[in-house]
Amino acid sequence: RMASPALLMRVVASAYSVAEKAATIVRNVMSAGDLGIVEKAGPNDLQTKADRLVQMSICASLARKFPKVTIIGEEDLPTDDVTEELIEDGHCEEILKKPCPAQYAGIKEEELVIWVDPLDGTKEYTEGCLLDHVTVLIGIAYGGKAIAGVINQPYYNYEAGAGAVLGRTIWGVLGIGAFGFQLTEAPAGKHIIVTTRSHSSTLVNECISALNPDTVIRVGGAGNKVIQLIEGKASAYIFASPGCKKWDTCAPEAILHAVGGKITDIRGNSFQYNKEVKHMNSAGVLATLRNYDYYASRIPNTVKESLVP
Repeated sequence: RMASPALLMRVVASAYSVAEKAATIVRNVMSAGDLGIVEKAGPNDLQTKADRLVQMSICASLARKFPKVTIIGEEDLPTDDVTEELIEDGHCEEILKKPCPAQYAGIKEEELVIWVDPLDGTKEYTEGCLLDHVTVLIGIAYGGKAIAGVINQPYYNYEAGAGAVLGRTIWGVLGIGAFGFQLTEAPAGKHIIVTTRSHSSTLVNECISALNPDTVIRVGGAGNKVIQLIEGKASAYIFASPGCKKWDTCAPEAILHAVGGKITDIRGNSFQYNKEVKHMNSAGVLATLRNYDYYASRIPNTVKESLVP
């Protein structure tokens, strides 16, 4: 008899199905037409009914299967009884078939921290345009490092017209790789920067112009920006500002690192994901699939000094 799959692979396989359920909730809330928008810290910091239902669904579904895992979600929600229809019990068989990397084979539940962003790109979601910017993020950390992640794009392909399959799920584990997309490198010799769409500032723009980019793409969502890197649409993701949180970067970091990319803050420090860590990535984000050093070496010291980790 085959040994039962390692805990990490079971968590990732469950997170995959949980993310697909989340995508269905996101699409259902949108098509029902009542987004139930609440402003949190201001007009660029919104929460919708989808954020609330998805977080309840993800956290409750994973907590039920893995009760000792720490789960940290973006939204501050009452932990009331979650209705059964929000619970997803399934898992992705394909993931369970892959052998767990040896260094993660002995992980115990209480050693894992799961960082959840139920709806990354809420602004785009509420505007009802640029829906492919919207992602659901489930990041899995061990020893303070992001080691596995799931990114679901509920509206992937939404402009392809009738009959197209809507949505996709990307997943990755360090030491195995990342799946659900076509890994592509950005055009050689081109400096295409992807950055924030709604949180621009003098510092953000100063940092970008110092890199002398050929093109600057402004899109919503951290998950979406990392997808731009792994699909070769951008060569670097740069955000010289606080604002990004651990639940924005954990899943994308695991997927990017699983395919040989790199993400740090603007000063080159790696992110920590243990449960005690502060939630804000105060020193911004610098990420690339390739040529990290090229971009890191060109960030002005004035910019680095303005951002305190």
